Amino acid sequence: MPSDWHSKSLGDLLALQRGFDLPSQDRRSGPIPIMGSAGITGFHDKATTKGPGVVIGRSGVGSMGVTSFIDRDFWALNTTLFVTDFKGNDARFIYYLLSSINFRHLDSGSAQASLNRNLVYPVRVVVPPTLDEQKRIAGFLATVESRIDLLRQTNATLESIAQALFKSWFIDFDPVRAKAEGREPLGLDAATAALFPAEFEESALGVIPKGWTAGSVGDLLMLQRGFDLPAAQRTDGPFTVFAASGPHGSHHEAMVSGPGVTTGRSGVIGRVFFSHEDFWPLNTSLWVKEFKRATPAYAFQYLQTMDLKRLNAGSAVPTLNRNHVHAQPAIVPPAGLVERYTDMAMSLLHRVRVNDQHAQRLSELRDTLLPRLISGKLRLPEAQAMM
Repeated sequence: MPSDWHSKSLGDLLALQRGFDLPSQDRRSGPIPIMGSAGITGFHDKATTKGPGVVIGRSGVGSMGVTSFIDRDFWALNTTLFVTDFKGNDARFIYYLLSSINFRHLDSGSAQASLNRNLVYPVRVVVPPTLDEQKRIAGFLATVESRIDLLRQTNATLESIAQALFKSWFIDFDPVRAKAEGREPLGLDAATAALFPAEFEESALGVIPKGWTAGSVGDLLMLQRGFDLPAAQRTDGPFTVFAASGPHGSHHEAMVSGPGVTTGRSGVIGRVFFSHEDFWPLNTSLWVKEFKRATPAYAFQYLQTMDLKRLNAGSAVPTLNRNHVHAQPAIVPPAGLVERYTDMAMSLLHRVRVNDQHAQRLSELRDTLLPRLISGKLRLPEAQAMM
């Protein structure tokens, strides 16, 4: 501990209180965040606490000890402990301090994991000598988190652009409608606009752009069940393992070459995932084995537009049968147009990947710096130089 820092108990730094009951039937729509054990869990028209605030998950196996910061008034649920008095300390510094502590060893021992504030208060920590130093440390960590959040927000925007473009071209047929009405398609260069027809025609699936085909999903792509890989046989490596719910660890071998697309087959269905690199799809997933008219970028968007949950063939466990997916009716656009969309979408998806990698590096650096910075083992100028 630095010579000018102080050892104190958490009870010296803050006061905690258990949150308040709010049954779902009593919640009313409003602007006030409802803070549960793992963060915001909804909104209400009343607050229990003025912001800024800090909340700790009080109960639940996965959320006990999870710490959240809220910068506005909020309702603290009874599954939380929230700070009622910061005792002159910086609220955001207290958030980072609490985030650096593993509260799981303080489980009060009931049937359900639970955190008692009287067990929290005696925990010893070290703190900077001044409020200004607390604010500088908290400000630095907040800046890192802001950069991570900005990257994620940027990715959400990029992904929404790719989705909106797909919907405009292949669902709503906006460029075809524009040309049929004698207008120039909005936002398209002449070469791209020329790929769209200027009229519609009748088909077995109703009115579709002239020259396109009424077919089935099987004309676009073919799905295949994933591969067994028991947890005991996994070895951490460079290749992502995809389960029905998405990325689920890594392995030292891959079964499928990227770029590729997966979706849930058993347990969780309806979510679709894209992988730039080679990967291992688990047997709870389906992966696109053959891209026929579709490309990976096109298949990724197309499967997201399908209501895959509607095709649930299971009873107790949701199950997706690939043959049911293949048989669904689909409009098949010309290959040249699919390729043009792919060029544009892959550019967006590559930017998303770069941002994801940057955000991951920042997150790892934050997680490395936080406990050392918050305990005084690393001083702020050193942390700033590392960033």
